[in-house]
Amino acid sequence: MTHLAIFASGKGTNAEAIINYFRGNREISVAMVVCNNPDAGVLDIARKHAIPVSVITQKNLDEPREFLEVLKRHEIGFIVLAGFLWLIPKYLLDEFPDKIINIHPALLPKHGGRGLFGKRVHESVLKANEEETGITVHYVNEHFDEGEIIFQAKCSVEPGDTTATLEARVRQLELEHYPKVIEKLLLKETVTA
Repeated sequence: MTHLAIFASGKGTNAEAIINYFRGNREISVAMVVCNNPDAGVLDIARKHAIPVSVITQKNLDEPREFLEVLKRHEIGFIVLAGFLWLIPKYLLDEFPDKIINIHPALLPKHGGRGLFGKRVHESVLKANEEETGITVHYVNEHFDEGEIIFQAKCSVEPGDTTATLEARVRQLELEHYPKVIEKLLLKETVTA
């Protein structure tokens, strides 16, 4: 059994999709949610599903011994970022090599990096007059949105799209694909669209 930790900072729509997808799975379970925002909606989702929560500060995250102990207590074997807005420290990358992934709401390497998250990504896509956008699932490294790409799914940017309409279309791709990509990675299957 692989125990997942979901790291999230916001509403938790991706986290809830992952939790629901793996409910009752005999090989993969969501063992905890780690959140850096005490007011985030993801905390209510975790509590609703009786999943343990760890609300952290930057100081907690930067303290390797203490934070690793929390992850070990929950037997975490894989970390999934789902709207987590902080850079992952090197000690976690070393402790979980190729076992930390992120989802980004654009087709990396375009429209990624520090400060490009949420609506800002979609604003950047529209400003660049892109014809398509989508999602990227990638391994996490020491830089924002620069890890090896695992999976991408695309959608069109339609005439008249707003940040909100584009965000909704991309969100559907996230909810459809992210849990499946996680499952394939953990079951060592080929990840394809």
